[in-house]
Amino acid sequence: MTTASVAIAPVVSSGAGPVTARRLIHSEWTKFRTLRSSWWTIATSTVLTVGIGVAIAAASAAEKTSSAMPVDVATRGEIGSIFAQLALGTLAVLLVSGEYGTGMIRSSMTVVPKRLPVLWAKLTVYLAVVFPVTLATSLATFALGQVVWRAHGRPPTSLGADGVAQIVIGAPLYLTVAGVCAIAIATLLRSTAGAISAMVGVFFVLPTVWGAMPASIAEAGRFLPSNAGAALPRLATTAHPLPPWIGFAVLCGYAIALLGLAAWRLRRADV
Repeated sequence: MTTASVAIAPVVSSGAGPVTARRLIHSEWTKFRTLRSSWWTIATSTVLTVGIGVAIAAASAAEKTSSAMPVDVATRGEIGSIFAQLALGTLAVLLVSGEYGTGMIRSSMTVVPKRLPVLWAKLTVYLAVVFPVTLATSLATFALGQVVWRAHGRPPTSLGADGVAQIVIGAPLYLTVAGVCAIAIATLLRSTAGAISAMVGVFFVLPTVWGAMPASIAEAGRFLPSNAGAALPRLATTAHPLPPWIGFAVLCGYAIALLGLAAWRLRRADV
């Protein structure tokens, strides 16, 4: 994200009429769509999800001893979303921290002195873009995986099979809420490098380190944000994950708590 590209993104003008939720969302959407980094990160996440998912499906289909259970087939196809999470988390961070890095946030907050509507507008744009894109990507990955699976003479799996829809839809739900956590972290830290480092630490490093601890401690790792949310698409790294929807609810709880802290900091601290 370059300074020049951020500078051309318009801010809601106080002279153009009252500041409304619709105007704020339109402003944030304009910023989002005019930045090349937005589309590069989305493209990267799509390629990672589809590419890795189809590659794993091909490898599993060629290995005749691999499980053909519908949920196992669906889960293997969604492994790429773990790597896509890094790209989408970076997108979420840049959506907030980019303005702090260039100083443009001062203009936004001058126009919207209550501040919090700016955060909600950014969040709305992120949700409106990321969930549909990740859902379409997940469905495409599953469909392409089935083509590969049939090509190797293996029995096909349908979305209607027990547990399959939960996995295929659960992956984009997990990615989207994890991105909400990244937006909150970026609002708290106001630094691109710091927020990305924190996101990587919480969602990638911490689960690995925690899993290497003694069993009595490692068991609690299922309550970490990544393992809790990843229980929905069956991608949690812990041996005993939480029940799928309970785990997703725990991740949503983390997101709400982080957003609450971010809102408090945004209202209290200087820009």
